Amino acid sequence: MLDQLPILSAITFLPTLGAVAILILRAIMRGEDAALLDRNAKGVALFVTLVVFALAALLVVEFDACQPGYQFVENAGWLGDLGISYKMGVDGLSVLFVLLTAFLMPICILSSWKIEKRVADYMAAFLILETLVIGVFCALDLVLFYIFFEGSLIPMFLIIGVWGGQNRIYAAFKFFLYTFLGSVLMLAAMIVMFIQAGTTDIEAMQQFAFAESLQTWLWLGFFASFAVKMPMWPVHTWLPDAHVQAPTAGSVILAGILLKLGGYGFLRFSLPMFPDASAFFAPMVFVLSIIAIVYTSIVAFRQTDIKKLIAYSSVAHMGFVTMGLFAMNELGVQGAIFQMISHGFISGALFLCVGVIYDRFHTRDIAFYGGLVHKMPVFAVFFGLFAMANVGLPGTSGFVGEIMTMMGAFQVDPRVAFGAALGVIFSAVYMLTVYKKVVFGQMTNEKLEGATDLGRREWINLSVLAALTLYFGFITTPITDTTKASVDALIQQYQAALVTDVEPAAGEAEG
Repeated sequence: MLDQLPILSAITFLPTLGAVAILILRAIMRGEDAALLDRNAKGVALFVTLVVFALAALLVVEFDACQPGYQFVENAGWLGDLGISYKMGVDGLSVLFVLLTAFLMPICILSSWKIEKRVADYMAAFLILETLVIGVFCALDLVLFYIFFEGSLIPMFLIIGVWGGQNRIYAAFKFFLYTFLGSVLMLAAMIVMFIQAGTTDIEAMQQFAFAESLQTWLWLGFFASFAVKMPMWPVHTWLPDAHVQAPTAGSVILAGILLKLGGYGFLRFSLPMFPDASAFFAPMVFVLSIIAIVYTSIVAFRQTDIKKLIAYSSVAHMGFVTMGLFAMNELGVQGAIFQMISHGFISGALFLCVGVIYDRFHTRDIAFYGGLVHKMPVFAVFFGLFAMANVGLPGTSGFVGEIMTMMGAFQVDPRVAFGAALGVIFSAVYMLTVYKKVVFGQMTNEKLEGATDLGRREWINLSVLAALTLYFGFITTPITDTTKASVDALIQQYQAALVTDVEPAAGEAEG
C-alpha cells in the first residue's frame, strides 16, 4: 500500500512544513504573549516529530526485509538536461537510520522544554535539521544526497552558535569549517563520477565499474568527508568542542544521528562503488580505528568535564564502526550498523543525563559532584545503566555491537580485534571512574543539598532509552534481520568486484 504513496517525501518534508508553521505563528503573534508563543512552538514541534516518528515506524513495518534492493522508490524529473532527478528510496542499510532519526527528535524536543531563548527559532531549526538528515538516508541521487548532506551543517551550526555555551561561536565555526572543507573534496569526487558514469543516479553508479586507478582518488575524496563526519582520529578535534558548547538536545542529535552520516556514507558509496580502493585502504582504516579506540579512551580518562568525556567516548565507539565496516564480512558490517544504532540510544541518554544535572547546578565539572545517589537515586540508576551500556556490559545493546565488530575484525586480522579489546578495558576505567565520582561517596558540596530527582519529562526520555538499550541487548533480530539481505548483497557485490579484478591478472600471468 505504501508503495503507491510518497511516504518518504512525507517523512522527509513534514518537519519543514512544521518549521514553516512555527515561523508563521511567530509572525502572527509578534508583540503578543511571548510565553504563549513559546508553548505553541514547542507543541507544534512535538506534534510534528511524533507524527514523523509514527510514519517512520509504519515504513519499517511495511518494509520487506527479505528484499535487498531499494523500496518505496520515488523518482521524478528535476534537472533533466543534466540527468539529475529527485529520487528517493530506502533499503536495509538506511531504513533503520530513518527510524532512529525520527525516534530521537521527539526526545530532543522534550529535553528542550526549558529553553527560553528564541524558542520558535530553536524548534524550527531542529525540524529543518530533521528534514535534512532524513533526506541523507533516503536520497538516491548524488546531487540530492550532497544537498541534504551539506545542508545539515547549517541548522546544527545555528543550534551550537546561538543556543550553545560560553565559547559557542568558536565551537560552531570549528564544527562548520572542519566538516565543510572535508566535503569539498567529496564534491570534486562526485563531479568526476558524474563525468565517468554519465549519471547521478546512485543505484546506477553502484553497478558502474570505475577504473582501479581512479577509485583510489575517488575513495580519498569521499573519505575526507566521511572521516571528519564520524569523526575518525586525527580529524576528531571539532567534536569535543561542539559537544561541550551545544545545548543538551544538540549534543543528543549530534552524537545520536549526525555522527552516523559518515558511517552510512561508507556503506552507500565507498564500499560498493570503490571496492578495490576500499580493500587497499582497509589496513589504514584498521590502524586509525584502533588509535581512535585506544587513544581517545585514554584522553577521556583525563577529562574534568563530563560532557567532553562522553564526547571522546563517542570517537572511540565510532572506531568500532569503521573497524567493522572495513572488515567487510557479515559479522563486521552487521555489527557496525548495530553499533551505530545502539550508540544513538546510549550516547543520547548519557548526554541527557549530563543535561539533567547541568540544568540543576549549571556546571559539568566532575569535581563539583559527589554523592548524588543520596538526593537523586532514580537518576543514579539511569546514569549507572547507561554508563554500563557504554562500557559494553553484556545484556545491553552496547555489548552486541562491540562484540560483533570485534568478531568480524578477528576473522580478518586477530591483532585488530586485540587492539579493540584494549579499548573496551579502557572504557570501563573512565566510565566507572566518572560514575563513582559523580554518584557515590559523601555529599561534601553544600550546593548539592537542594538537588531534586528526575522530573516527568526527564523520566520519560530516559525510561524509553533504557528500555531500548536493554531490549536490544537481549533481542537483536529486529535490527539484524532488517539489515541482513542488504548487507549480504553488499558483501557479495564487493567480493565479486575484487574477484573480477584478480582473474584477468591471473590469466595474464599464466599466458
